[in-house]
Amino acid sequence: MSTTLTAAPPRGFALLLGWRRLRFTLCASFVIGFPMALGWHSGFLSLMVRAVTLGLLAMLMFGLFEQWPRRLPSWLARWALQVMGVAVVMPAAVCAIYVWSTAPGAPAFWQDSERLSGFWMLTVAGMLLAPWMALGALVRQKDALARHQALSFELQRSELERQALDARLRLLQAQVEPHFLFNTLANVRELVDSGSPQASPVLGSLIAYLRAAVPRLHEATTTMEQELQLVRAYLELMHMRMPDRLRFTLSADDAALALPCPPTTLLTLVENAIRHGIDPSEEGGRIDVGVRLRDGRCHAQVVDTGVGLQAAGNGLGTGLATLRERLLLVFGAGASLRLSAVQPHGVCAELDLPAPEGRP
Repeated sequence: MSTTLTAAPPRGFALLLGWRRLRFTLCASFVIGFPMALGWHSGFLSLMVRAVTLGLLAMLMFGLFEQWPRRLPSWLARWALQVMGVAVVMPAAVCAIYVWSTAPGAPAFWQDSERLSGFWMLTVAGMLLAPWMALGALVRQKDALARHQALSFELQRSELERQALDARLRLLQAQVEPHFLFNTLANVRELVDSGSPQASPVLGSLIAYLRAAVPRLHEATTTMEQELQLVRAYLELMHMRMPDRLRFTLSADDAALALPCPPTTLLTLVENAIRHGIDPSEEGGRIDVGVRLRDGRCHAQVVDTGVGLQAAGNGLGTGLATLRERLLLVFGAGASLRLSAVQPHGVCAELDLPAPEGRP
């Protein structure tokens, strides 16, 4: 089971002095301070330095209460603490700036009407604008957090859907394995029970075949060439069991051999033709397997001249039902499996699969 790792959110000084937050604070300080600085009595630079200083102090207070204290009483929301902290720091910071900027021996700033007017202007502007800017930053944070959580949930949902799909495919694959193996072993048992001299050669061929086939049953995908190799080995095995009742041919376009397909796709169709078409027929029949590449699609056919659909009945076994579900899980609506009658008797199973781009 795979897990998705996400980067931990910044904390401490990385959050307190983040570049995006610092850039926003500097820009906002210049935008707010510029119109006030045009008529400032002590000069443009003096006001801009004070505006930037107040902005940085507000940013530090906002970030400080964002992380400290770690636990708050239930009646106090952290966002409210951050806004109140920004509002309270403004008059204290303006007062400290004016006290610090007063020259030694000069009267206090509240004794100078011009400086007192500047003090109140900065204080009122800071207390009015800074809390609203803090609220705006909180809204942006909440919106970004909501988008991040929605993206995380979507990624997690996609991962769970993929895992469920893989589990479903493995379950269906597990159903295919015993279905195929038990049917083949039942054929060998019939030969042993009847005392046929073909039992030992057939069993030897079955062992050789299973050594090559069983590992591929666990693979997530295979190629048409590998599928045809398995089909040929299976049909040769069945031909040894009933040499006078089974004939077969295999053909494929060279360009279609490298195309991917789910494991045992063709093998399921061929086994179904043997079990429900050739075996019930007294005279046996013929199986023709063909794979063609046309118009960017892979077309595969398994045609048998067995007893046909009506004689075989509606229940053609679990193999085709399982194959249809596997194709739906892998390709969605991009693949189809159709059965049609062949005259005078027999069945044609047609498989239509997408050919991935970049394939010949």
